[in-house]
Amino acid sequence: MKKEDFMRKAIELSIENVKNGGGPFGAVIVKDGEIVATGVNRVTANHDPTAHAEVSAIRAACQKLGTFDLSGCEIYTSCEPCPMCLGAIYWAHLDKIYYGNNKTDAARIGFDDSFIYDELALKREDRNKAMEELLPDEAIAAFQAWEEKADKVEY
Repeated sequence: MKKEDFMRKAIELSIENVKNGGGPFGAVIVKDGEIVATGVNRVTANHDPTAHAEVSAIRAACQKLGTFDLSGCEIYTSCEPCPMCLGAIYWAHLDKIYYGNNKTDAARIGFDDSFIYDELALKREDRNKAMEELLPDEAIAAFQAWEEKADKVEY
């Protein structure tokens, strides 16, 4: 299969998902020219704000491959990833992102992520969501335990 075929699959998933009551987003994860996993947006169906197509596909691929590191894989997504999905893609170490619609197309139909990008650029104290550091002297114990753990699996 060619990369256009994988993108067409992501687009097909997004269209089918709309017909099935979900959002207009689909994603496909590919390794060595084969589809490893797919995902669609199930935010409203699953009552889960993190159930975006890309995150769903990443979860499925990790389960299938038995790893949290998707190096060597690529993601094809029907729309440019939102900030959450982009973060998940980076954490999963996917090699490349292919997308169909862009974030401007998404904003035009009511999926505007620009406020999140704008918030991330602000200082913590200037963000819309209040943030307060609490009990840092106690919380540091987990980080110290991690630092000292000899058999940790780094990620």
